[in-house]
Amino acid sequence: MTPLIIVGCGGHGREVLTIARAAAVAGGLRWRLVGFVDDRPSEEDLKRVQRLEVPYLGGLGWLHDAPPDTHHVIAIGDPQVRRAVAMRIDAYDIPAASLVHPAATIGPDARYGPGFVAFAGARVTTNVTMGRHVHLNQNATVGHDCVLADFVSVNPLAAISGGCYLAEGALVGAAAAVLEDLRIGRDSTVGASACVVRDVPDGVVVKGVPAR
Repeated sequence: MTPLIIVGCGGHGREVLTIARAAAVAGGLRWRLVGFVDDRPSEEDLKRVQRLEVPYLGGLGWLHDAPPDTHHVIAIGDPQVRRAVAMRIDAYDIPAASLVHPAATIGPDARYGPGFVAFAGARVTTNVTMGRHVHLNQNATVGHDCVLADFVSVNPLAAISGGCYLAEGALVGAAAAVLEDLRIGRDSTVGASACVVRDVPDGVVVKGVPAR
């Protein structure tokens, strides 16, 4: 069994724990959950982690002396924070695990990089390319021929139509829709329930129907 560290013990991290456990039950690569690391966990999150019977190990520095063959998954919802944490962990030379819930669907010729996480109900159709540390939350959908660059987050119930390009660090909020063949810029955010009908430039927040 491969040792696995979950980075972040907030709500997103605890949901990622359920994915690792579900994947182990379904078969395939088996993870031995070593525990959570988090630099600034709240007291309430520590109590919740304790109830899940997985130990809190300490801050990210714990990874410096991690056991051989240890893998990690960055369970942080914010793409920019996830990228900053990944840059720190890269210095420890610890490989990133990819976790796919057995109730997610990854279609033919869909490819993803290290650190990819697909929650229950996520749907990826065909000929989709996804980079490092991409997170597809519950019941998010990604259409044909899309490209999701590193550190993209697609939040619950969001729908990405075919042929879209989501640049590094982009976030599509819960229940938002991105129409076909559009580009979402680097580090841009699409607000919850927005409908994107034109390209979104880098580094902006768009909201509403149509998204502005």
